[in-house]
Parts: sequence; structure tokens; C-alpha cells
Amino acid sequence: MSSKVKNITGWIVSGTMALALAGSALDKIILSQHAIQMGTSFGLSPETYRIVGIIEILSAILFVIPRTAVLGLLLLSSYLGGAITTHLLHNQGILFPAILESLIWIGACLRLPELTKRIIYAGTSGTAAGL
Repeated sequence: MSSKVKNITGWIVSGTMALALAGSALDKIILSQHAIQMGTSFGLSPETYRIVGIIEILSAILFVIPRTAVLGLLLLSSYLGGAITTHLLHNQGILFPAILESLIWIGACLRLPELTKRIIYAGTSGTAAGL
């Protein structure tokens, strides 16, 4: 696959995931009935769940900005790791947050080739050029 195709595919995957997260975050921020029910089922007050939504949307925004994409990726990974843990603690399915996190990483690796190089060559003694 050419680098141009990888980049376009990465942007499509990343953009789709960012839109999904933005929708989820907006649901929490406006405190829809569904969001209030979910927050309550996790033992969170509506105000706390709104803060979770703000964190979620800020992380998604950082993820789609090229200069801050790695920071956004790390924040989203942490956020979704917490979501997976929360779902496990409350006997809920983890498939959806796990798929989201996987797709976010796939999109990031396609969009950010330097990230892939660092992951692949992390265990070697600097064999990658410039790493």
C-alpha cells in the first residue's frame, strides 16, 4: 500500500472514530436522558459525567490535529482503557470500547508512520534510521 493510500485510509478511520467519540461526548455534555442513565449506572453524578464528556471531546480534538495527534492518541487510549475497566466492573460488554480503541490505534498508525517505526523498532538498538 502506498504512503498516500495509507495516509488517506488513516484519516478516514481516524475521522470516523473522532466523530463517534464527539457524538458520545456531546451526549454526555448535554446530559441526554441516555447519558444520565449510563452515568447513574456507573455511580457518577450528572456533573461528573459531563466532565467525562469534556475530557472525551478534548482528547478527540487533540487526536485529529496533526501536531497534537500523539498526545490525543495517548489520552484516548487512557480514556478508553478506563471505559473498558468501568464496563468490566459493572458487568457490561467491553466489545464496543475495545473496537474503538483498536480502530483509533490503526488510524493513528496509518496516519503517523513515525509512530509505527517507533513501535516496531522500540526493542532494537536504534537500527531504524534517525531513531
